[in-house]
Amino acid sequence: MIYKGKKVAFYTLGCKLNYSETSSIAASLDEMGFTHVGFRERADLYIINSCAVTRQGEKASRNIIRQAIRRNPDAMVIVTGCYAQLKPEEIKTIEGVDMILGTKQKFNIPSSLGDMRKRMKAEIIVSPFRELNEYHSAFSHGERTRSFLKIQDGCDYFCSYCSIPYARGRSRNDTIENTVNEARRAVNEGFKEIVLTGVNIGDFGKSTGENFTDLLKALEKIEGLERLRLGSIEPELLKDEIIELTASSNVIMPHFHIPLQSGSDKVLETMRRKYNTRLFAGRVNRIRNLIPSAFIGVDMIAGTDGETEDLFRESYDFIKELDISQIHAFTYSERNGTQALKLSGKVDMRDRKHRTQLYINLSEKKLRDFYLKNLGNEKTVLFESDDHEGEITGFTENYIKVGAPFSPNLINRIKKVKLEEIMPGGYVKVNII
Repeated sequence: MIYKGKKVAFYTLGCKLNYSETSSIAASLDEMGFTHVGFRERADLYIINSCAVTRQGEKASRNIIRQAIRRNPDAMVIVTGCYAQLKPEEIKTIEGVDMILGTKQKFNIPSSLGDMRKRMKAEIIVSPFRELNEYHSAFSHGERTRSFLKIQDGCDYFCSYCSIPYARGRSRNDTIENTVNEARRAVNEGFKEIVLTGVNIGDFGKSTGENFTDLLKALEKIEGLERLRLGSIEPELLKDEIIELTASSNVIMPHFHIPLQSGSDKVLETMRRKYNTRLFAGRVNRIRNLIPSAFIGVDMIAGTDGETEDLFRESYDFIKELDISQIHAFTYSERNGTQALKLSGKVDMRDRKHRTQLYINLSEKKLRDFYLKNLGNEKTVLFESDDHEGEITGFTENYIKVGAPFSPNLINRIKKVKLEEIMPGGYVKVNII
C-alpha cells in the first residue's frame, strides 16, 4: 500500500542503538511514500521507540506517548522498543495507543499499518524473549557528521539489576562482511565518522564465529571513513589487542566508554558482573600508558540493593583515584523479573539520589581536569551543523567538545585546531589552524 501524502513523526528514547534502529524504520517508510515531520508537528502516524533501562525511561516513554495522542487524537500511534517488549499491558492502558510492537516486530511496521484507522483498543504483538533471535542491521541517518552503526544486538550476561536481555534477547550479530558493507553505505551518504553501537559490542562475532578485533581492522580500511569511534564496551572484553590497535590507528579514535557500575568488588559480585576492580584498573592503566590523552568515560550505578554506605564509599574512593575523564552516573532502578529484587539491603531513594549526585560532582571535576590537561594542544575537530548562538561545535578525536565562530564552510569538515580556553558552557574555545 502507498501512503503518499501521509505524515509520520518519530520519537526515540534511550540508547544510541535505538536511534540507529529508528533511522532504519524511517527509511522503510520513506519507500512507502510517507513524509517525515517533526514530533511537535501534527502527523498521521506517530512511532515511539521506547526505553525501559530505568524507571525514569519508562516514565519518559509514557509522557511522550501521551504527547503524541494529544497532538493528534486521530493519528495512528505505534509504540515499540524495550518498554513495549517488557510491559505491553501497561502501555495498553494509555487510551489512544493503536499498536504495541515488541522487539521482533519493530522492523515489520510497514506491513502492520493497513488502512491506518484508529483501533478501539491497542493491539499487542510481542514475542517471548526466547524467540528474539533475528538480527536486523541499522545505521542512523539523522546527523550530517556522524552515524551510529549497529553491529550487535542482545546480551547473554543477565546481570542481576538489568532487564535488557529480556527486552533484546540473546547476543547476535551479522557477519564482518555485511557489517562493513553497512558502514560503507553510511560513508557513501557523506558521514565522516561512524560510532559503533549495540547492547554489548565487545561480544561481536559470537553468532558468526568471528571477533570484534577483526571487525575493527576491516572497518578502518574503508575508503572515505575518517573516524571510527567505539561505543560502550565491557572491561573484560576490552582486550589489550583492541587498545593496541586503537593506539596505532589513524582512524579509530582514542575514546573509550567502559561500564564499571561499582568500584566495590562485593557489589560487583552481587551484580553478577564478569570482572573485578583490579581488572578494571588494569584496563585504564593500559590505555593511559599507550594513549595518554585518550578520553575514558565510565558508567556507575548508585544505590543498588545491598550497597551499604561503606560499600558506596569504597566505590567512590576507587573511581576517584582512577585517571578517567568522565563519569556517567545512574540512580539504581528496580526492574521487574531481575534477580536483584531478591537481594536484601534496599537503599532509600533519597540516599540513591544523593550518591548519584556525588558521582556527578566528581565527574564534573574530572572532566574539567581532563580539559585543562589538553589546553594548548593541537587537535583535529569534526565540526557539526548546528548554529549555537553564532558558534559551531564539534568534538576532537579524544572527545573534547569545542566551539568556534560559526561558518557554514566548517560543517562536516575536519579541521586542525588549538585548544585555548574552557568556556562557561562546558566546551573549549579553539583557534582554527
